[in-house]
Amino acid sequence: MSTRDVAVALVGPTASGKSALAHSLAFEQLDHVEILAVDAMTVYRGMDLATAKPTRTERSDVSYHLLDLVEPSDEFTVAQFQRAAHAAAADVWGAGHKVLYVGGTGLYGRAVLDDLALPGQYPHVRTLLDERAHDELPALYAELEALDPLAASRMEATNARRIVRALEVTLGAGRPFSSYGEGLTTYGPARVVQVALQSDFEQLDLRIAARFRSWMDQGLLEEVTALAGTPGGLSRTARQAVGYRELLRHVEEGAELEACVEDAIIQSRRLARRQRSWFLRDPRIEWFDEPELARARLLAVLNGPDGFVRD
Repeated sequence: MSTRDVAVALVGPTASGKSALAHSLAFEQLDHVEILAVDAMTVYRGMDLATAKPTRTERSDVSYHLLDLVEPSDEFTVAQFQRAAHAAAADVWGAGHKVLYVGGTGLYGRAVLDDLALPGQYPHVRTLLDERAHDELPALYAELEALDPLAASRMEATNARRIVRALEVTLGAGRPFSSYGEGLTTYGPARVVQVALQSDFEQLDLRIAARFRSWMDQGLLEEVTALAGTPGGLSRTARQAVGYRELLRHVEEGAELEACVEDAIIQSRRLARRQRSWFLRDPRIEWFDEPELARARLLAVLNGPDGFVRD
């Protein structure tokens, strides 16, 4: 079987064990399988601990891609990630190897695995809209209602960020912003087989808490402090990372540390539930209770006829 365009995806909630399973599988299949990390936050350099980024040792043992793409002060979009993922996969296939996509960021996964059409960026349009949003937000929302009533119905009339983005795309692309969202609510034939690990939330909650405490012991607070102190700081998108967002309140605002840690654990648990709900909506995903059964299915896909990416 040719390795051209052979791939499989391992998805699931944070702390479900997918990263360890993927690393183990890729290590055993050394020089044949390379990992593409499908994660919104591991793209940032220096954001290592609370993104559960693979260690230096792990990255020396297995080939990882899509890590450390930009500085934490940079904005990074789904469209940029999609382009980077396509390029990385092409490099892996060009080397005669197979791709193992691994991640819990559902939107990024859909963008890559389903090759979704994504709205572009139109900076000049956005600049004008941002200026108007300060004093003319009701007028902007009225314009969106006229140009794209479906998009307007999906957001609050006071949500400046979403209104500006929807108008930016609608005006810049000459196409309703809502037309890009169809791919998120429908599921066509699978281009790539997706495998997921079931999660017992009682155990998952315990693992999330223990993991975060371990990160604190390893220096997460120092990592966040250093990031906040860099000339560029953290971008709007980087600041959304669970764990960093909560500790930044301690670093920048003086909030009580233990309260921030507890909030980070709570938010991580909520994230895990949102991620599971996202993946459960996709009927194409194959769920497994046992990691070894998931491993067997991943290997079967990589080495069988189901492994070809279908376009």
